[in-house]
Amino acid sequence: MTDKSVGQGDSDAALVADDNMTIAIHFTLRLEDGTEVDTTRDKRQAEFVFGDGNLPPGFEKPIRGMRVGETRTSDVAPEHAFGPWNPQNVQMLKRADFEDQEALEKGVVMSFADPAGGGELPGVIKSVDERQVEVDFNHPLAGRTLTFEVEVLNITPATTH
Repeated sequence: MTDKSVGQGDSDAALVADDNMTIAIHFTLRLEDGTEVDTTRDKRQAEFVFGDGNLPPGFEKPIRGMRVGETRTSDVAPEHAFGPWNPQNVQMLKRADFEDQEALEKGVVMSFADPAGGGELPGVIKSVDERQVEVDFNHPLAGRTLTFEVEVLNITPATTH
């Protein structure tokens, strides 16, 4: 992962991004070719508790130590973002097992029961024939190196409920 600090925050700010702090950020996520895949810049800011495990390590690590007002750009490798693309996550399923046959089109995202976790798991339809449906359960950004641009907007101690 490579980091580049772009802007300096308020050097008098006492709080820095670290474990058990609630961090409010704006971010932009880009592919290797610069294509923007997600941003909060024109939306509501994102908030998370630093160190709670909800943010992949490659996005959390560059934020550690930042202060309010600072910006940073980091390249995040697949293993620190959404993981490598795994061919074992592409499954061939029986077409007859799908209730909504009309929805079976290449590129459609469908929800499937997660046998491991009991919840739902999204899958992308890769191909359909008379008997089988090929479904990719990899995260859509798996295997991609991403550019993560982040600006820290606010830092407060996390509250426990």
